[in-house]
Amino acid sequence: MADLQLTLACGDYEITRALTDGSVKPDGIEFVPDTRYGARERHWAMAKHNAYDICEFNAPAYFMARDRGVNWTAIPVFSHRRFRHGFIFVNPERGIREPKDLIDKRIGGTNFQPAGNVWMRGILEEEYGVPHDSVTWLTERGEDIDFTPHNGLRIERIHEGQNLDDMLLNGEIDARLEPEYPAPFLRGDPRCVQLFGDPKPVEIDYFRRTGIFPIMHVTVIKREVVDKNPWVAGSLMAAFEKAKTIAMERVTNPRVVPLAFWAHALFEQQRILGPDPWAYGLGPQNRKNLETAIHYTRMQGLISREWSVDELFSV
Repeated sequence: MADLQLTLACGDYEITRALTDGSVKPDGIEFVPDTRYGARERHWAMAKHNAYDICEFNAPAYFMARDRGVNWTAIPVFSHRRFRHGFIFVNPERGIREPKDLIDKRIGGTNFQPAGNVWMRGILEEEYGVPHDSVTWLTERGEDIDFTPHNGLRIERIHEGQNLDDMLLNGEIDARLEPEYPAPFLRGDPRCVQLFGDPKPVEIDYFRRTGIFPIMHVTVIKREVVDKNPWVAGSLMAAFEKAKTIAMERVTNPRVVPLAFWAHALFEQQRILGPDPWAYGLGPQNRKNLETAIHYTRMQGLISREWSVDELFSV
């Protein structure tokens, strides 16, 4: 019998590359891989056009899609995680020195739903006393999953011709919460600095207290694929796991990565985060991680209830 042909969209990551280059093949499945796009374009294509059979996708937006009856499921493969304390950027001239200074301020961002933004708003609210509805949020584009802001939540779209980089530097907004590093920060503009000036120790402390290395993306599958072929989820899990193992073994060779202090960083990661911080599956640590993300998504008015982890994943 011929293999099942499935389209796969994901980032061009070390831990997935063995799948997209064909050196690891799931049992019974032939991938048609697509790694051309960044997260924004990939998520938009899946959310608006159901463009792929399998897709790396924003975790909170997946919860939103399921909450609205979209016919997807997911497997617990998390190819993108990131700590987010270093992604709040402020203009020091606006007098913001600590998180609580963000209350009643105007904060820009690409849109409201990026996973990193959902996570960091939740952390700001629960750990630093900055309610998500105490801020005016300014966005530059539409949302992947449509939603109506709850009463008291202020979201404004910036006008055509406006630019969040310029707005922060000119003091038209006070801060930015972004999934990536803004251009003024990368070029060292002193009017765009991280709120947590040295975020790494803050993030390490967060992990040591919570055990959470925040999950940004899950792996979404069209429900019809799994319904017709129940074996697919297990085959995919095994293949993603094998690809990750190959990648982690490869990068232990310091000649592979062109970074002078790579080995030091790898050893530090192992000491702090444990032997497999990129673990897949629904073990206790990942359950807590996902439950926190679901809680934050609900708290910010993006889903109607707090879904259980088991409702959302096929394993």
